Amino acid sequence: MGSFSTSHWLIVLAIVVLLFGAKKIPDLAKSIGQGIKGFKKEMRDEDEPTASSTPEAHKHVESTTNASVETPKNTTQA
Repeated sequence: MGSFSTSHWLIVLAIVVLLFGAKKIPDLAKSIGQGIKGFKKEMRDEDEPTASSTPEAHKHVESTTNASVETPKNTTQA
């Protein structure tokens, strides 16, 4: 139940080819790879300390995110 045999993977591959077509699969794989690469880059950038990671910056962010924002009720479209 927990493991897939070779025949299971071949069936899954056949379904993917039927759904997306053989020409779209390389583009799909490229898009997934770029997404993973971008995600890893953002995670790496988040770990690096920056000037905005000072306690004062955190207080400013907290105060701006907790402030209620009122939207105008009577707006006209041009």
